[in-house]
Amino acid sequence: MDVSVTVIAASRPETTASVTRGAARLLTALGYAPLAEVTLPNGRRADLMALGPRGKIFIVEVKSGTEDYRTDLKWGEYLPYCDAFAFAVAPEFPREILPETPGLIVADGFGGAVLREAPAARLAGARRKTLTLAFGRLAALRAAGVAAVEL
Repeated sequence: MDVSVTVIAASRPETTASVTRGAARLLTALGYAPLAEVTLPNGRRADLMALGPRGKIFIVEVKSGTEDYRTDLKWGEYLPYCDAFAFAVAPEFPREILPETPGLIVADGFGGAVLREAPAARLAGARRKTLTLAFGRLAALRAAGVAAVEL
């Protein structure tokens, strides 16, 4: 019997959307409240920013492929705005090209798994308060259907 298999490659935007959705679902399962595409005070945009039940701020940078990772080296600029940072990638992403220091999440459209815990960093109290209030306001504005673009 001849069985043919058709492999359909997802586009970069489709991969990004799928990994973002799965990482957000994982963060929710871990007790975080995630928001997508959050502009930080330094002008950078975090793919996911999540607030934990005890106020921990977690930023996740989604990488759709090798080219996306190699051309976008701004991830270090997110570190001053979070307690934990991780990359989220699709299962087929070549993980060996990623640095070993940040956390690592593998995700698809249905969920994800933490392969490497994000190292803990501690935000200063004043910055945490500012970010937490801005995060709450952004979430409320989005829930109300009001456009808000930055923290």
